[in-house]
Amino acid sequence: MNIHEYQAKAVLKDFGAPVADGVAIFSADEAEAAAKQLPGPLWVVKTQIHAGGRGKGKFKELPADAKGGVRLAFSLDEVTAHAKDMLGNTLVTKQTGEAGKVVNRLYIEDGADIERELYLSILVDRTVGRPAFVVSTEGGMDIEAVAEETPEKIITLPIDPESGVTEADAARLCDALALDGAARQDGMTLFPILHKAFVEKDMSLLEVNPLIVMKDGRLRVLDAKVSFDGNAMFRHPDIMELARHHRRRCKRDRGVQTRSCLRRARRRHRLHGQRGRVSHGDHGHHQAVRRRAGELP
Repeated sequence: MNIHEYQAKAVLKDFGAPVADGVAIFSADEAEAAAKQLPGPLWVVKTQIHAGGRGKGKFKELPADAKGGVRLAFSLDEVTAHAKDMLGNTLVTKQTGEAGKVVNRLYIEDGADIERELYLSILVDRTVGRPAFVVSTEGGMDIEAVAEETPEKIITLPIDPESGVTEADAARLCDALALDGAARQDGMTLFPILHKAFVEKDMSLLEVNPLIVMKDGRLRVLDAKVSFDGNAMFRHPDIMELARHHRRRCKRDRGVQTRSCLRRARRRHRLHGQRGRVSHGDHGHHQAVRRRAGELP
């Protein structure tokens, strides 16, 4: 189960992660009031769709030279103009395919002075059967491209589930990301926080891209993507409420995009044939299950 960036940041913020203030909006009429709730004078207006590459994406309805789905604004008028440009239009990115996705919500966030962009994610490493950090100094870009072109710049660190992130683990992550000074101090605190959130909320993926070092030397979660183990959601009514909120919003929209949105939210898959295979992940143990017609529903 996936949630939007602004929802993921709210979850991480509850655990103590450094996240900028922001406001989600669903209408361009809300843009100016939302921006006024933030310090400024720099704001970031972000489309909220379940797809990567938003900043480099293009809107079908706008000219070819129009900006993408993540834009900087230096005035309240710019915030509103960007909101009018993006809401209701179709954003095409490298992950949406040619059909693109209709933008029905935006996240207006306080801007940041960026010194460096880093990559960090936590996922379950099936080869060792435990959560693992994947980090790189090459943040803010496609991690698959980094893996293909400069794999030596990606470091993987499995975490012992019994001990969690130890001080030695946090120090290794800081070294891998070349953190020093205030950023290193922040890292020593942040990495255990992210691991705790990953475990306690039954996440299947936590990706921060980029994790930034700001010009004042501090760390901040600039973008966040979170996926959850759908089988464990009965333990997390707060996360289920986020999904219900998404479905309610989908119902208010119209057209083909709405029907697609609802299908994804329900997470139902029709199966055909006489045999099925039950597995846990691409590298889990596979158990073949033979079904005879009429014997099982």
